[in-house]
Amino acid sequence: MAGEHYFSADPAVAHERHEVVFEALDQEFRLTSASGVFSWSRLDPGTAVLLKEAPAPDPRTEGALLDLGCGYGPIATVLATAAPRATVYAIDVNQRALELVRENAAALGLAERIVAALPDEVPDGVGFTQIWSNPPIRIGKPELHALLLRWLPRLAPDGTAWLVVAKNLGGDSLQRWLAEQGFAAERHASHKGFRVLRVQKPLS
Repeated sequence: MAGEHYFSADPAVAHERHEVVFEALDQEFRLTSASGVFSWSRLDPGTAVLLKEAPAPDPRTEGALLDLGCGYGPIATVLATAAPRATVYAIDVNQRALELVRENAAALGLAERIVAALPDEVPDGVGFTQIWSNPPIRIGKPELHALLLRWLPRLAPDGTAWLVVAKNLGGDSLQRWLAEQGFAAERHASHKGFRVLRVQKPLS
């Protein structure tokens, strides 16, 4: 049952804290997680594959990056560390997750460059150089498609989205659907049963 709670705006499950340790960018990250958020007891395998297989932002990257469905912030903190000139928007519907992102950003000295926010709190005029996401597949296909159609069009004209989806949860069909919506979607990598998709807006 606990797996359902991370979709909640205000999880009712008891607040049990946990430290998650992982490596990225050739360094160790130690983040605080808690029950009621996605994959709270460990770095999610899909997120681990995404961070390993997708290229980290260039240190010269500027503008805004987006961690879509940020959880307690593993992707957001890695992006902000990799791209010190960029601002990272970490968005989630889960208030507990956003509180943890703010706590982790502060602990890592990244608080000024990570904006933890509810989806409706992101200003309409903000476009994204990159979007990174381990999207919430289990919310259902209609909701997932609506989520992606809300945020992918906000990519900059030359921007890139990196998505990770388990093959057995529809990674290949999602790639086909993205192409049907007019996005340039290709399989960048396949590892441990996950697809890493590279998505761009079509040239027009």
